[in-house]
Amino acid sequence: MAHDEEPAVRGLDDEVTSAITEARTAARAAGFNDSRADTTEEDPEAELTERPKVSYAFDLEGLHNAPEVVDIEASLEAVPGVRARIVYPSATAWVTAPDTVDPDALAGIIAGFGVTAVLTDSSLRRRALRPHLNETVNLRAERRRHPRYRGLPWKFRRHLADEARNLEKARRAGFLDAPAERARDVEQAGPRDVLFTARDLLTTRRLIVSALLSIPVLVLSYVQAWQFDGWQWLTLALSAPVVTWGAWPFHRALVGGIRRGLTALDAASAMAIISAVLWSLVMLLFTPAGELGWDSSPQWFAFNHVRISQGELFLDVACGMTVLLLAGRLLTMRNRAGLLEEMDARRPAPNHPVLISFRNRATGRTSTERIPLQEVNVGDDIIIEAGEVVPVDGRVVGGSCRITQGLIGTAGDAAAGVEEVKVNSFVYAGTETLDGRIKVRVVRTGHRTRMAAIHRWVTEAIRQQNRSALLSTRTAAVLIPVALGLAAVDFALWALIAGNFNAAFATALAVLACVAPVAIALSPALAIRHGIEASARNGILVRDGVTIRRLEMVDTVIFNRVGTLAEPVMSVETVTADRGENADLVLRVAGALALESDHPVSQALVRAAREARDAGAGGEEVPHWINVTHSEINDDGDFTGLIELPVVDSDGTVHNRQVEAVLWRPNNMSELRGRLAAAAVSGGTPLVVRWKGRDRGVITLHDTVKNDAEEAVGQLEGMGVETMMLSRDAYPVARRFADRLGIFRVLAGIEPGRKPRTVRAVHARGASVAMVGDASVMETLRVADVGILMGGAETRDRIGRAEQPDVDVIILRRDVSAIPQLITLSRRICRIIDRNIIFAWTYNGLAVLASVAGVLHPMAATVLMLGSSLFIEARSNSARVFPR
Repeated sequence: MAHDEEPAVRGLDDEVTSAITEARTAARAAGFNDSRADTTEEDPEAELTERPKVSYAFDLEGLHNAPEVVDIEASLEAVPGVRARIVYPSATAWVTAPDTVDPDALAGIIAGFGVTAVLTDSSLRRRALRPHLNETVNLRAERRRHPRYRGLPWKFRRHLADEARNLEKARRAGFLDAPAERARDVEQAGPRDVLFTARDLLTTRRLIVSALLSIPVLVLSYVQAWQFDGWQWLTLALSAPVVTWGAWPFHRALVGGIRRGLTALDAASAMAIISAVLWSLVMLLFTPAGELGWDSSPQWFAFNHVRISQGELFLDVACGMTVLLLAGRLLTMRNRAGLLEEMDARRPAPNHPVLISFRNRATGRTSTERIPLQEVNVGDDIIIEAGEVVPVDGRVVGGSCRITQGLIGTAGDAAAGVEEVKVNSFVYAGTETLDGRIKVRVVRTGHRTRMAAIHRWVTEAIRQQNRSALLSTRTAAVLIPVALGLAAVDFALWALIAGNFNAAFATALAVLACVAPVAIALSPALAIRHGIEASARNGILVRDGVTIRRLEMVDTVIFNRVGTLAEPVMSVETVTADRGENADLVLRVAGALALESDHPVSQALVRAAREARDAGAGGEEVPHWINVTHSEINDDGDFTGLIELPVVDSDGTVHNRQVEAVLWRPNNMSELRGRLAAAAVSGGTPLVVRWKGRDRGVITLHDTVKNDAEEAVGQLEGMGVETMMLSRDAYPVARRFADRLGIFRVLAGIEPGRKPRTVRAVHARGASVAMVGDASVMETLRVADVGILMGGAETRDRIGRAEQPDVDVIILRRDVSAIPQLITLSRRICRIIDRNIIFAWTYNGLAVLASVAGVLHPMAATVLMLGSSLFIEARSNSARVFPR
């Protein structure tokens, strides 16, 4: 019977295939062409394999066994075109699938193993942006989403429009896309008090054309021997495109400022150009200046100008001012390329091919394949050749090479330093391999890399800085109307007193040409931006310009001892047991209580307890394993829990009994007695082990002082900054540690909950406090004038949250020398800003006086204005130099 069914089934398949072929032929004849029809006709799975890929991330619930990971991955990859990687510790599944595969189907495959898979927020947004395959469903969904659908109330339509904008914003927020748009966002987030000239209109072409047309105008105006009959009309014709098309960026800013009620920084220059052209046109039409054979000689002082009845032209001033302004603005723009532009240049494209290495589950062999970077998942192994830029954050699992530190230095050295990496080394996106070949296991990719997080932090810092209503920007906005008013008063006084309208106009034009509001407005912002970028290049992230100003005023630096002055690795120094107690049991209990913490103190106890257990210390009297239940850390930082210890009854029977145990740190010597008190002050950080309500022993820990800590403290003291150390240890222990560094004042015996109040007390006495600590004292960092988080690479997760007021400064480096360098840089930036403002106002005052007095020609005033602006900008650019 089965043999009879096979020909029938085969015949039915042939009929279906023939019908599909005829349908495709008819579609091509009607003008519809499916380019994939020929490639996928024989292999229906090829269409899925060649479809565009979409990456999804699932949070897994109920994944209790690591062996299940392999089975789940194999089942997912059984779907054509699907690649899967499951990270067991974080219970996350990273799946890349063709866009035709429904993520719900993937979740259903995972659910078959008793594991619940839930799409992450980013994957949900990606799924919402993906077009539906069913056109009918797609049209209905689009109709429902359309904000103008008549059947929806206006509130819901507005809600849908907001949702669409949010989705589009989320799509554009990825680190791999749209760097130019983010750069424009930074530039457009400028101060709201003034209007800057549009940078897109300031082009090299505009400068070149304007300069070529202005040269003959200047030559004919200043060389009397070359002035032929009608030369003035030729200069007018040559000036027309210069003062209209060439000066259009400044005219546009002037009109935009008037329309918006803002002050355009180039308004005075635009008014000067327009006034010079109109005045010259009137002179040509109504005075002898328009007659053939009229000649002119340049007059550099107002009291030498001819009467208005003889005519006088200022076309040279209009053209020269336009060319000089264009050249100055273009030079300023070229000098502003900074860290963000360099990071964008190193940013890999989403479709950048990377070579991944994977094991074929069917054959067991290792294969390589090139895929786009956007399809790389956490856990993939990528191969990086010599000369390539590392596109992800990951750990080296094969090979070795030398790499550059990239744009961000985290070792206290220059950012261009060279580092040797090998197996188990961690590499970051943006670093470049110099030689060799390495295999990197992906830990973070895309917007989660350290490079992307730092890019967001610096971008947000500059955006916040641009939004700040600085005094310099407001005073620059006031300078423009003041200059216009002074020019009008000057013109009236010269016309009334001297009776020379040409001289009056020349002095008023010089007043408008000499003011330099752009230099006043940009000097602080430019210096602060360079300072923020310079510190970021050296592993120090500063929130904004306000933080730099606060750092300048800091006169007290408080160090939290743990995590700042000492190396993060600690070791057990001594174990002292009370009379009748077992020292090895004391160490084992301490290690058991601290097992769940990742603090350096806990890690040292656990490591020492395991070494003692492996060495067999304590014999049979000490249990091999101590169970701990209900373990927790209270507000004072003490470890508490219930432990099981062997107890001997009166008849000699040994059985386990659950008792309450505590691991605590003494704040003063009155809390201990006898030999335990002596042991607590004899060495390093003391920890007391207690169970059944009695102290059983004291463990002292040794921590190594950082190599540059003493030198850094000396530098701070030499700068006039008082240094303090905040510690939970008793005063004798803390004092001994501080003496090794030269710290004069010690705030000892301070429990974690009291540290914020202690910092507030120091501030209440008139000190401007910068608090330096790691993530364990976050509340203390927040109450200081400047909170400085210091903890190395593990602080990466806080970098991207620039919008949250966690801390003011994040130090990615581990060396203490970053603190005096940061304060030195802040003081230098503020000094540059203050001196630039003094210079700018002194120059503007003297230039205006010289213009009103008639001793400053409008062209000379333009040259001085541009020179002062470039001088101030050059001083602001010196903030790029990071102190060593």
